[in-house]
Amino acid sequence: MPHEKPLLRFGVIADPQYADLPPWLEMNRHYANSLDKLGRAIGVLNGEDLSFVVTLGDLIDRGWESFEPVLSVYKELRHESFLMPGNHDFLVASEHLADVHTRLGMPAAWHDFSRGGFRFVVIDGNEISLFSTPEGHPRHTLARQRLEALLAEGAINAKEWNGGISDEQFAWLEAVLERARAAGEKVVVLGHYPLCPENEHNLWSGERLTGLFARSGNVIAYLNGHNHVGNLGRAGNTWYVNFKGMVDTETESTFAVVEIFADRIEITGHGREQSRTLTL
Repeated sequence: MPHEKPLLRFGVIADPQYADLPPWLEMNRHYANSLDKLGRAIGVLNGEDLSFVVTLGDLIDRGWESFEPVLSVYKELRHESFLMPGNHDFLVASEHLADVHTRLGMPAAWHDFSRGGFRFVVIDGNEISLFSTPEGHPRHTLARQRLEALLAEGAINAKEWNGGISDEQFAWLEAVLERARAAGEKVVVLGHYPLCPENEHNLWSGERLTGLFARSGNVIAYLNGHNHVGNLGRAGNTWYVNFKGMVDTETESTFAVVEIFADRIEITGHGREQSRTLTL
């Protein structure tokens, strides 16, 4: 239908990864250029009718001082903004590690909210990792154990730059999905790390989450960044959309507008991001 109105529209940005550093040409990462790309993306998104804009992690590449320039660009955004950290946002001096979520204006490391009749759930895949807590912290020790177990299994995602979630966060996620199902709400889960298809960037033990989503039956999409080349998967009723990284390439940006309809999700890609129609 030509004039069918979506139930909800929102913007998506992934991995600006700003730092005042020379480019890493082998990986095609142009850290300093992200401020300009982000500013232009926000200019486009400001011209759209959106409920909010979510950034799926890695606002900075490293250094606490990098947050100020990138967050000042976000001040130009006229829409509600949801930020979350990726692994690079913790590449700061250890005294700042506990302040990263606050710096990004988050109500909590993991949380949920409702917009347009849909439940959005922000998970924190950095919780159990080698970078979000200092050496000697219980979560750091647990991360070391988990990584060693994954390495012993020969897991493709047994990488120091990935992370996982605690049993506590998993139980919380399960409860949120259960409440949403009881309320008749469809759910979109937002995170930094991919879950599906199998990839070296995936969340540690991500199959626990894909299994949970399949059992729950009401998670229509999981949206993430981290793997800068992007990806797409589907398992059960859930689409898994990996958005491309803004930091890659010298001048071409990447971001998207997502529209949810009763029977499909429409993604309008800008720059290097693909446009997709995902049937529900």
